Amino acid sequence: MGTMAGLRAWVEQYLPAAVAVGCPLELEAITGDAGFRQYFRTNTRPSLIAVYAPPSHENVPAFVSKDVAMKAAAVAVPTIYAVDFTQGYMLQEDFGDELLLAQLNETSVARLYGDAERMLLRIQGVSPNISVFPPYDRPLLRQEMELFPQWFVEQLLGLSLTAADLAIISATFTLLEDVALEQPQVVVHRDYHSRNLLVTASDDAIGVIDFQDAVIGAFTYDLVSLLKDCYIHWPTALVEDRALAFLTERARELGVSQPEPSRLIRWFDLMGLQRHIKVLGIFARLYLRDGKARYLDDLPLVLRYTLEVVRSYPELANFNQWFAARLLPLLPTQSWYRESQLAGD
Repeated sequence: MGTMAGLRAWVEQYLPAAVAVGCPLELEAITGDAGFRQYFRTNTRPSLIAVYAPPSHENVPAFVSKDVAMKAAAVAVPTIYAVDFTQGYMLQEDFGDELLLAQLNETSVARLYGDAERMLLRIQGVSPNISVFPPYDRPLLRQEMELFPQWFVEQLLGLSLTAADLAIISATFTLLEDVALEQPQVVVHRDYHSRNLLVTASDDAIGVIDFQDAVIGAFTYDLVSLLKDCYIHWPTALVEDRALAFLTERARELGVSQPEPSRLIRWFDLMGLQRHIKVLGIFARLYLRDGKARYLDDLPLVLRYTLEVVRSYPELANFNQWFAARLLPLLPTQSWYRESQLAGD
């Protein structure tokens, strides 16, 4: 396995010939993501991104194979110039640091989301090769949602779950799995939001990163990740209008026999609920296990999305009542808590 000390020497050895090298070569640490990868910007012209992805924690071959598959479908993912699978080193194109999140406002949202949705169409056009993209199947969907009772409910809120609690949670998870699996299945980025999209000067306008967990799953998943973003909130009317415009066209293209608006929005909302239940668990784990306290600030908005959906669908009445009785009374005791209906406003 590689080391941080060895990364600089490796980068120097594998710099592309067309890159002008600073003297000496320097690697500047830049903010990473929620995983174990570490990122560095070189002082070359043009700058590049050096990545240290410890093989014990990160699947570098999967990242590279997904990059190649997405590039073949004209998805704007970084070019990889060099890779060392054993040491966990990569040298790749630099898309800059202008996150979509920083550019979004009421004036820019239509244009920028239009760009992001056009790029999403390319992702959904990637060849669904199961040797590259695993299926987003029932066990994986369940495994993700199990992070919610384990990390959010028991570890963060300190609630011991009873057999009756677990039965309600499990029945809800089964419903959400059913909804995900009955939809058209396409390549899914699985974390398609404003912190994983970069506004670039290229013709593509949007650069896509952090696609290492891409799978074959529901065609609503990435769209709800974008429009019900865990880091920024938009009015319901804007979200539903954009969702229906995108999904109606895609449903026809993908052969959905009855693409009524109510059916499409139900798919969209319940797929979003699966994601937000998972994210409540992930953000709690990032704080409790990994010491990343900043993710606590994002919990109220994720709770808002969760509650809006569970209160809107009759088939979720049991889960809604359970949530209200067992969890809501515990929330005001949390240091990060604020009224969820105002989160994101």
